[in-house]
Amino acid sequence: MERRFHPSFPKNRLTSDASTPSTGAPGDVFATTHWTVVLAAGRRSTPQSDHALEELCRAYWFPLYAYVRRHGHTKEDAEDLTQAFFARFLEKNYLAGLSAERGRFRAFLLASLKHFLANEWDKSRRRKRGGVTPLSLDWQTADAQFQIADPTEPSPDKAFDREWAVTLLAKVIERLQTEYEADGRGKQFAELKIFLTAGKGALSHAAAAKALGMDEGAVRVAVHRLRKRYRQLLRDEIAQTLADSADVDEEMRALFGAFSG
Repeated sequence: MERRFHPSFPKNRLTSDASTPSTGAPGDVFATTHWTVVLAAGRRSTPQSDHALEELCRAYWFPLYAYVRRHGHTKEDAEDLTQAFFARFLEKNYLAGLSAERGRFRAFLLASLKHFLANEWDKSRRRKRGGVTPLSLDWQTADAQFQIADPTEPSPDKAFDREWAVTLLAKVIERLQTEYEADGRGKQFAELKIFLTAGKGALSHAAAAKALGMDEGAVRVAVHRLRKRYRQLLRDEIAQTLADSADVDEEMRALFGAFSG
């Protein structure tokens, strides 16, 4: 796992865009990870829904690990708890009986973890797991990531939302980087990605133009296009964790509201 991306969150860049979420190009791997794919399977387990659920869990495991740590568990116990949770989560049909959390994977996953911690951990740790590893997770960097998280947040639930938002934005940046590198513009992305998170006027277009060997006007156009694509992918990434894409704006407000206290 790469070092986590820690952006700032200017509201005008996160909530003002009204563009339709991207549906992804044909064959786009992200198109197979939608929460709607999992929900559509209902009580049935299909290869597509199983893959989608596993990929969503693999993408958003760290906020769960951090949640467990904030409840006072040691690094080692948190690793065991998180891995045991996923072992149970992926082997059992957790979709049965979904209620208020049905629309949002974020809320459903946290509710499932709370249920596991309250009711199943004592039983599961007495069972020999036989060395089965349901997900390959990067425990080496997990503790370092947790240590740089905000230690003053008194609410594990709010901290979970905050970690979820940071993880989500890191995925968006990764998707953007992949697109730019595939188009032969990796150097341009590396130089301009800071414009996605810095406040207006905090960065110099002229300096970026000099570094890239472009004129300043061209850089301004490139930054505008980068921000537009960023907003599209942000909405798309959020939509993948919702049952109804009409809830994207509400979910964005809920997630980024965690940064305002």
